[in-house]
Amino acid sequence: MQYKTAFFWSSGKDSALALHYLLNDPAYKIEHLITTINKDLNRVTMHGTPIELLKKQLDSIGLPYSFMKLSTSATIDEYEAMMQSSMHMISNKGIAHTAFGDIFLEDLRDYRINQMNRLGFQPLFPIWKRDTKELIHEFINHGFKAVIVCVNEVMGPDFLGREIDHSFLKDLPKDIDPCGENGEFHTFCYDGPIFGKPIDFRLGEKVKRSYPNPEGDGEVDFWFIDLITI
Repeated sequence: MQYKTAFFWSSGKDSALALHYLLNDPAYKIEHLITTINKDLNRVTMHGTPIELLKKQLDSIGLPYSFMKLSTSATIDEYEAMMQSSMHMISNKGIAHTAFGDIFLEDLRDYRINQMNRLGFQPLFPIWKRDTKELIHEFINHGFKAVIVCVNEVMGPDFLGREIDHSFLKDLPKDIDPCGENGEFHTFCYDGPIFGKPIDFRLGEKVKRSYPNPEGDGEVDFWFIDLITI
């Protein structure tokens, strides 16, 4: 018996590797991909991937997909209402499992488990608690390719547009997690074994954006590099 599963796709490297493992696990059948979109910007939340490029990425994977479209100012109640609506549609397809690419953020995992259980789904975390140094080497060795598209102030904008490769790992400061699991960076995955063909794009301009600090007063800055569809 295979468990029909919906996968929450972020467009980045952790999603790509987690999806790769599940696609090769005979216990699960990935039936649907879901991505959260900032509808004001038409970009993937946090990663900043333009929706046109996201669609090319998803088409290359070749699985059915849908978007959860939320405004920049969406409240947690609005997010949960949208999630409930999206998952109702998913459950109509006979899907009872969901999967995420989280690695070690306990609070986020607990939130996902509680949310999915309330909605009647069993959540999966294929790369949970894996050593991030091992994971990033597995990502590279499996033939995946990705670029840095978002960095926080600790990481700095000089890394924007860099390829995730052994040279990148060599240059990475020792206090930065190799998978960016402390929020240091996000990526766009454009090639690898889960794709039918590579996604073509070119690098655009770098932009700094400020957001309310979730841990207190003031704002936090993130740098993004635009990706332009070819």
